[in-house]
Amino acid sequence: MAVPTTLGLVRAVSVGFGCLGLRELPCAPAEQPHWGHEQSASLRSRTRGFPAGPAHPVASHDVGLEPGGRRKVIGLRREEIALLAGLSTDYYQRIEQGRDVRPSDDVLAALAGALGLGDEERRHLFALGHAARRPAPTPVIREPERVPDRTRRLLRVIDTPAVVLGRHLDLLDWNSMAEALLGDPGTYPPDRLNMLLLLFDDALTAQRSCPDWETQALDYIGMMRAAVATDPTHPRATAIVGELSIRSAEFRRLWARHDVRDSVSGTKTFRVPAVGDMVLDWDTYPLPGNPGPVMLVFTAVPGSPDAERLRLLASWHASRSALG
Repeated sequence: MAVPTTLGLVRAVSVGFGCLGLRELPCAPAEQPHWGHEQSASLRSRTRGFPAGPAHPVASHDVGLEPGGRRKVIGLRREEIALLAGLSTDYYQRIEQGRDVRPSDDVLAALAGALGLGDEERRHLFALGHAARRPAPTPVIREPERVPDRTRRLLRVIDTPAVVLGRHLDLLDWNSMAEALLGDPGTYPPDRLNMLLLLFDDALTAQRSCPDWETQALDYIGMMRAAVATDPTHPRATAIVGELSIRSAEFRRLWARHDVRDSVSGTKTFRVPAVGDMVLDWDTYPLPGNPGPVMLVFTAVPGSPDAERLRLLASWHASRSALG
């Protein structure tokens, strides 16, 4: 069962820059995300459900409870979850509302069992619960994300598209093959060079040419949710989520789903006018740091038509670069 909750790990850069447009729009500051908000939103989405989409909430009949009376929402009532978890309704309500509670591991385990959480959702629930028990944070000195020189050298010798992404999806570096495949990132202002911002900066929404656009958007959002869970007050996360929440109805709708994303590899179809459509596999490789950037590499199956198209793309891009 797919479960809507707040967890996402590394997913691929899954749309090219050619699918995106740049549009500067004003925005107002957004409220900084915090663990209580993330935890309560996760629990509400898990039990209440959404009007549409692949995720379905737990229902009373799923856990052996009588439906009883007319329900205003799909899913379990607070008192039913509390009963299944062995908690008082008031205590569960305080957890769901993100109030000042610090649930123990036993309570978290009981909630995970009552809600039928999978491994991914369970890990994330525990991460949020543990965050609640930490002492008040001391001021954090956040250094700018940097790509080591040796990583930059590695990028230059890789003969397949590769990029380096920061924890909030900032594009930190790329090689010439990535530029050939995705377009030239250097044409964007540095502060806008973020995969989530670019994805939702498409001025011609109705004319998107990227396959499975919404699936790709949910992948990026899952990554951002993972970053928010580990550092809720990071100014970069606050700025990106705040801006998109204000100016994009699509982002607000998808952000509210709390879908899980937990993968470090996959397959993506690219539409490249110069050589035609090609299907590439992608894999991510963590770089030094905790948390640190990741290198994302696209490859084609050797000897396949896609490998030939990738070779042609390299030749075409080299020719254009030589002409200046």
